Amino acid sequence: MSRVDAIRRGASLPLLLTDPVSVRYASGFAFTDGAVLIGPDRAWLVTDSRYGEAAAQAVTDMDIVITGAGRTLTAILKDLAAENRFTQLLAEGDRVSHDKWESLEKALGVTLVPAGGLLPTLRASKDEAEVNAILAAQAIAEKALDAVLGLLRPGMTEQQAAAELVYHMYKYGSEANAFDPIVVSGPRTSMPHGVPSDRVIQTGDFVTMDFGAVYNGYCSDMTRTVAVGGATEEMRRVYDTVLEAQLAGIAAARPGVPGRAIDAAARDVIAAAGYGAYFGHSFGHSLGLEIHENPTASPSNNSPMPEGAVISAEPGIYLPGQFGVRIEDMLWLRDGGARNLTTAAKELIIL
Repeated sequence: MSRVDAIRRGASLPLLLTDPVSVRYASGFAFTDGAVLIGPDRAWLVTDSRYGEAAAQAVTDMDIVITGAGRTLTAILKDLAAENRFTQLLAEGDRVSHDKWESLEKALGVTLVPAGGLLPTLRASKDEAEVNAILAAQAIAEKALDAVLGLLRPGMTEQQAAAELVYHMYKYGSEANAFDPIVVSGPRTSMPHGVPSDRVIQTGDFVTMDFGAVYNGYCSDMTRTVAVGGATEEMRRVYDTVLEAQLAGIAAARPGVPGRAIDAAARDVIAAAGYGAYFGHSFGHSLGLEIHENPTASPSNNSPMPEGAVISAEPGIYLPGQFGVRIEDMLWLRDGGARNLTTAAKELIIL
C-alpha cells in the first residue's frame, strides 16, 4: 500500500498538509514551501517552480501543481477545494499555529478539522524503506565515530572533537546533523545535554559523544562514552551498570509492551545498583524524519509500543560534578522483539 493510500484509509475527510515534515512523509519529496492535499480519489502536491521538475520526477501518486503567474498557494488550494466540493478539510492542529489555522480557513473558504493522531500514528511504524534510510544514516555516524576515536586525545577541546564528528559525518555522506552534537568531557559528562565547550580533554576523563547523521531525510542517533588514558574503579562500575541497564531494556523491548515497562526494565537495574536518583530522563524516544517522535519508552507512557517503531535505547547515570555515562543504540521493534540497528561496540573503550 502506498503512503498516500495509507493516509487516505485513515482519514475521515480530505486532508491538508502544510508542515514540511508531514509533506515529505506523505509525498516522499523534500521542499520548503508548499502543501499536499489528499482527497478520496486524487492527491495534489502544490509547490513553486524551484521544485517543479524535481517533484515531477520523484512523485508518482500525486498531481503536481505549480504556483506562479498570480496563482498563489492559497489560491490554488482554494480552487482545488471548490472544484472537488471539499467544504471540510482535516489539518494538523499540532503543526499549524492558531493564526495560520484561522487564515487558512478564511482564505480557502473551508472548515478545518483537527486530524488528531492520524499522521503521528502512521509515522510511528517504520517500513523497511524507512529503516534502510536510518541504517544508512547510522553507518555514516559509526564511520565518523571510528575516525574521531582515532583522533581523540588529551589536549583536544570538546568543540574540536565535536567539529571532527560533524566534518566526518558530512565527509561520509550525511545530509545534515540530526541534531547539534553533544560532546562533553570530565565532570561535564554529568550534564546529559551539555553543549561542547572549550574545555580541554584530560587524561583520566570520560568523554561522552551523542550525535546523529541524516540520510534521505531520516535521522540516526547514538551515544558512546569512552575513557581517555584510564578509568577509576567507580567509573568502570557506573559504566558497567549503564550497559547492564541498557541490555535489560533492550531485552524487554518488543511490540505490544508498554513504553514504561521497557523503561522500568532498565531503570530497575540502575536503582538496584544504588544510582536510581541519577537517571532522570527516559529510556528512549522514537525517531525518523525527526529526531524526537512518538511514542516514547518512558515512565509516562502506558500505551503498547507499535509494531515497526524505531526507538532509542539510552539509559544513563549522571553524578553531578564528577562524571556521567550514557550508552545509546537504536532499536526496530518487530517480529516480537527488537532488532538493534547499531553495530558499534559498547564495551568500555579506553583510548
